[in-house]
Amino acid sequence: MASESVPIRLQGVTQRYRVISERPDTIRELFSRFFRHKTSYHDFDALKDINLTVARGEMLGIVGRNGSGKSTLLKIIAGVYRPTAGRVEVTGTVAPLIELGAGFHHELTGRENILLNGLLLGYSKREMLGRQDRIIEFADIGDFIDAPVKQYSSGMYTRLAFAVATEVDPDILVVDEILAVGDMPFQAKCFEKLKRFRAAGKTILLVTHSMDQVLKFCDRAVYLERGQFLFDGEPEQAVQLYRDRATPEEPVLIEVASR
Repeated sequence: MASESVPIRLQGVTQRYRVISERPDTIRELFSRFFRHKTSYHDFDALKDINLTVARGEMLGIVGRNGSGKSTLLKIIAGVYRPTAGRVEVTGTVAPLIELGAGFHHELTGRENILLNGLLLGYSKREMLGRQDRIIEFADIGDFIDAPVKQYSSGMYTRLAFAVATEVDPDILVVDEILAVGDMPFQAKCFEKLKRFRAAGKTILLVTHSMDQVLKFCDRAVYLERGQFLFDGEPEQAVQLYRDRATPEEPVLIEVASR
């Protein structure tokens, strides 16, 4: 396991997917291709030989264009995916805010989902009832707290999900673009809470396309392109790289900066 001072450590992590390039239209075609051993797929590496350490109390920004592997990286750290190769060491509890509405039962109310999420994270019913009022106050979605979450807007999902994830006091908070759908006052409230989390020694991973957020809040940033780290270091340099390569023709290998 990773040490207490380094709660996240990835060594040689590769995530490979099998991509179906052609689907048979009929069962007959399916069996025909099976017996002819005809390959209709190819392998795709979403992450390639990733090495990463994140220290306790560090806020790491993860930037890159769509499809670069950012969400896959977070899901591996959160334990959603098991990597094809490599080693993942994570110490402490993880609260992932990876996909909008993930972990919510759409037929249950917001209040019921607060309890459900707490139970899934290992808290007792008594503990979650003790935290419930603070969660509801932070989410600030009014009477919708007692409505089924399938009726929620994306902003309401965000408010409730963030309120639950931060109130259960995880050691590691993983945030993937979910704050992008919140309004400006709510985003400001969230980042104030993230700053308090970092001051308390929590580790935060932030995937965002808002370079202002990276510059303002992150201690360090990595730049991902086509499943590989091209940079790991100061947020200002990672942001400049992101802006320089917003519409590149072909990737050019850039030496990774050491820290």
